[in-house]
Amino acid sequence: MDGVELEPLYKVKVKCHYCETEYDTSRVRPSLKRPYRTDSDFCAYYKRENPDFYVVRICPECGFASTENSTEQLNDKQRKDFKEQIGNRWVKRDYSGARTLEQAMDSYKLGLLCAQVIQEKDRVIAGLLQHIAWLYRYMEDHTQENRFLEFSLEAYVKVFEREGTGGNEAKLLYLLGELNRRVGRFHEAVKWFGRVIHDKRITDAAMIRASREQWALLREQMISGKMELPAEMIEADKEAAKRSPI
Repeated sequence: MDGVELEPLYKVKVKCHYCETEYDTSRVRPSLKRPYRTDSDFCAYYKRENPDFYVVRICPECGFASTENSTEQLNDKQRKDFKEQIGNRWVKRDYSGARTLEQAMDSYKLGLLCAQVIQEKDRVIAGLLQHIAWLYRYMEDHTQENRFLEFSLEAYVKVFEREGTGGNEAKLLYLLGELNRRVGRFHEAVKWFGRVIHDKRITDAAMIRASREQWALLREQMISGKMELPAEMIEADKEAAKRSPI
């Protein structure tokens, strides 16, 4: 058995939140979930199967698509809206096996549609939108990537406005800075990165370090683009100059 390579995928049973059918869905083995590269907005790259392709589970019977973070108990209105807008039109198909990039995109778009129809939590919708942007990045379709980065940014702003200071605030604040930077809203990006760097209540060392790195990158981008630096950056430069030895 030495040298036998494990299949990257294994199957688990999931119960549909809508019709309660039990169905198979694939996952990537935990030992293979190590990316060889990760972008500054957490988009990861893998040599073999990409675990992100399998985040959305799709019931083959009714077409209800969900993630591990989705609402499990649907109320009457959610059930009615799903049936009218998606369930009645569903043609049975199976997403339980290995997925191509195109099939992963189909699964995310169905997941997004289901989430919007049942008015899922903002955080779930934001995550789906961000993953769709990443899939377009893999495809090198930068127009659509930027479009969905904009959508995910809007959704994450709603998360921040509605949830406020959640348990993982530093990562959310950093992400709001990075998404603003990526879509070209540099002044907004500075504000969000600045909150992570300067708020004494934030103790997440990794996110503070990442925010400092992206702040520096942003400063270079603005200077090279001959853009006026925002007041926060000018003040930070002055403070740094005071602290540095002459």
